Amino acid sequence: MTGPVVIAARRSPIGTAGGALRDVPVDRLAAPVLRAALDDAGIDAVDDVLLGNVLGPGGNPARSAALRAGLDAAVPGMAVDRQCASGLSAITTAAALLDAGGGTHLLAGGAESPSTAPWRAWRPRSATEPPRFYDRAPFAPPEIGDPDMGPAADLVAAEAGIARERQDAFAARSHARAVAAQDAGRFAAELVEVAGCGADERPRRGFDERRLARFRPAFTATGTATAANSCGISDGAAAVLLTTEQRRRELGVPGLRLLGWRTSGVDPNRLGLGAVPAMRALLERWTPEVVEFTEAFAGQALACLDAAGIDEERVSPDGGAIALGHPWGASGAVLVVRLFSRMVRSDGPRLGMSALSSGGGLGVAAMWERVG
Repeated sequence: MTGPVVIAARRSPIGTAGGALRDVPVDRLAAPVLRAALDDAGIDAVDDVLLGNVLGPGGNPARSAALRAGLDAAVPGMAVDRQCASGLSAITTAAALLDAGGGTHLLAGGAESPSTAPWRAWRPRSATEPPRFYDRAPFAPPEIGDPDMGPAADLVAAEAGIARERQDAFAARSHARAVAAQDAGRFAAELVEVAGCGADERPRRGFDERRLARFRPAFTATGTATAANSCGISDGAAAVLLTTEQRRRELGVPGLRLLGWRTSGVDPNRLGLGAVPAMRALLERWTPEVVEFTEAFAGQALACLDAAGIDEERVSPDGGAIALGHPWGASGAVLVVRLFSRMVRSDGPRLGMSALSSGGGLGVAAMWERVG
């Protein structure tokens, strides 16, 4: 066997924006997670650090986080932005670097702090014109179509025939699974306490379908996406340590071997379906026993899973982004941390897949095998 292998995986708690992690900037979120992954692997040095990030503040937060984590100044860093897929793209990019001989040990993942991200504004066209603030950067040219996430999720769910009742049931199951995982301590080994916060904030007890049915459409008048069956805006960080299969064997440790990955693009007006072509390409070769898929919106996630032919019951066994939250630049890396816990720490399934869609109609999927 050859190919890059994840031998350590950690994440911060996921905090609701404005909550427990509201004063922690993105590099301070990521630094303790990077250090924990290094310590778990027993590795003293790495060749590079790649971190996904969406909102900034810019200035290469991967480099800043690496220095805060106590890495040598000789270790470079690179920030990766593929919107919500940034964290997973950072990991697959690190894997490609390893395959190309670009090092022996690499840290990769993502971090996001909407709570501390800078405001964004378009430059005034004259001295008398005020700046024009905006919430997000353009994902696609307006003449092609660049809808906001919520209305796009409503469109995808409607076209796929995903009923509101099914979306609420999916969201309720996500919360129930996350609460059960918390109670059973299944997150404990992957979590790194940050700023006194040691547990995910968002999972809610008793968030059943009856309660979810009371929520009104959040984005369009006749839509089915609500505040309760959609993810929350969140702060968080996640990172993994990748090495070569040869080095893993020398260390004598188990890990997650990357079998393959794909990136894909679709019509930006249906951006929630971005991961479907990537997932289909991998599913032609492998059949995963467990799938971690970022649940940005219940209807959008279900539309993707149906289109790829994946049983929703096999997805996110310990809850997904609807329950845990969606720290955009970190979410793709959170998926890999969750697979590592389920497949490696628990000596669980042999094959697993991580996948998510992102802004602009993009998607990334990766297939993993437990080794060692």
